[in-house]
Amino acid sequence: MMAAGPGAPRGGGPVSVVLWLGILGAVLGTAQAAVYFREQFLDGGCLQTSENSKFYAISSRFKPFSNKGKTLVIQYTVKHEQKIDCGGGYVKIFSSDLDQKNLSGASPYYIMFGPDICGSETKKVHVILNYKNKLHPIKKPIRCKVDGYTHLYTLIIRPDQTYEVKIDNEVAALGNLEDDLDFLPPRKINDPAVKKPSDWDDRAHIDDPNDIKPEDWDEPEYIMDTSDEKPEDWDHAVHGEWSYPMVKNPLYKGVWKPRQIDNPNYRGVWPHPQIDNPHYSPDYNIYSYENIGAIGLDIWQVRAGTIFDNFLITDDEDYAEDFGDETWGETKDPEKEMNIRQAEEEQQRERVAEEEYFEQWLKKKQGGKRESQKDRTKKSPIGKEEL
Repeated sequence: MMAAGPGAPRGGGPVSVVLWLGILGAVLGTAQAAVYFREQFLDGGCLQTSENSKFYAISSRFKPFSNKGKTLVIQYTVKHEQKIDCGGGYVKIFSSDLDQKNLSGASPYYIMFGPDICGSETKKVHVILNYKNKLHPIKKPIRCKVDGYTHLYTLIIRPDQTYEVKIDNEVAALGNLEDDLDFLPPRKINDPAVKKPSDWDDRAHIDDPNDIKPEDWDEPEYIMDTSDEKPEDWDHAVHGEWSYPMVKNPLYKGVWKPRQIDNPNYRGVWPHPQIDNPHYSPDYNIYSYENIGAIGLDIWQVRAGTIFDNFLITDDEDYAEDFGDETWGETKDPEKEMNIRQAEEEQQRERVAEEEYFEQWLKKKQGGKRESQKDRTKKSPIGKEEL
């Protein structure tokens, strides 16, 4: 297994696409679990981005299937070993007709899932589903992990149109697809035939009628700086008539507004009566896709070094959880212990380097003092009588 080579920046196409070999076809895991795809890179290979500011594209096919009437579980591990500052770590699920050689951000996909980090603003888990050739992102914010450890990401989509997102085998978000993604028009809408009563006061606060603007309040925002003088070389023909420059008025207080008080007539927000939306039509197959046949990475990374592993697509939630425990679960504690040891060793190296630097600096300074004393003795010899 080899990692995908870096390609052109977004906007161009990927320079190279490397396909990895997964487990093709449905394989029985537990008693009734269908495993459509599984890749652990047990041959010792590693799927890792390698160059900064590059676009990466890699994908693998498997025997096409439909999740109609079945649970769909997508799971994998991500480790941002480089302490990523901007870049994607998500996967995409494609139909079986994916053009793998020309995989890019423009390639149509069914599902996009996983972490995305960029600066201080973007630290989220994407859940984007394709419905009738339109992409619908989840409305609920889900924060991803931002440390340098390996984390397990799991997306579960069920036939009852509920979903669940887990991070490290713990629930991070759950809900109903129809409620949390804008697939369909709303079930209910405001009744257009009903208007808010004219005497309904929904202002929580009002101006205090007893509050009066102070007489000395009004001051211009800018005033002339009369301390300035016209330059001696001022040419009226070139610069026009000279005038004093305008400066900020220190007495300016802004626009006066009366203080606010509670509105004694406040009745709250008016509840607009709702009616059934005539444009709403339920769809009980939002969750399902036909000819699911490929999984891939299509990401841009400013700082490379992310490691992807333990890919799994199955129809069994319990099997996926057990698989996560047997892979990520077995390595998470040793990984943290190793990182702690490495951090301690790095701190020790830094202390030793600082001590060596200080010793050298001290020796140099003491040597300089001795030389200075010798110079002074040579320049100003002291006679016996002075002693």
